[in-house]
Amino acid sequence: MREWFEQRPLREQALLLLMGATLFLWILYTLIWSPLDQRRDQLREQNLAAVEALSRVDAMVSELQSLRESGAGAGPRERNLAALVNRGTQRLGLPVSRLQPGARGDLQVRLESAPFDSLVTWLHELEQREGLLIAELAVTPAGQPGRVDATLRVSEGL
Repeated sequence: MREWFEQRPLREQALLLLMGATLFLWILYTLIWSPLDQRRDQLREQNLAAVEALSRVDAMVSELQSLRESGAGAGPRERNLAALVNRGTQRLGLPVSRLQPGARGDLQVRLESAPFDSLVTWLHELEQREGLLIAELAVTPAGQPGRVDATLRVSEGL
């Protein structure tokens, strides 16, 4: 290969060396620099997302602390869990077969052959609107399409 290269005129040798250097730089950019640059951009985006999430969490913590200090957290503790559960299940037509208060202030609820969509709607309302916590949940098919048996334990949220 060296003999072949040395047999070429100086102009061709210079062009071949220039082409080889260009090819080397292109391979270096394509295989090393570009993937590293893309990875750096991905990490920057992940870092920005983490910073945004952290700022949201900090805002929620500040809001929670201010609510606790102002005494706003005392209101939900005085609510009647059984009344809230009964009101929601009756409105959505969920068949409650057992409603049992627990020793820790929680409430165990048993639903049989309940429409799954209504159950999910009710659970969402309990947690999002009422601020309650679904501490335990067990759902099994009830034998009919779209119906489930569910046992859950509801307690006060934060």
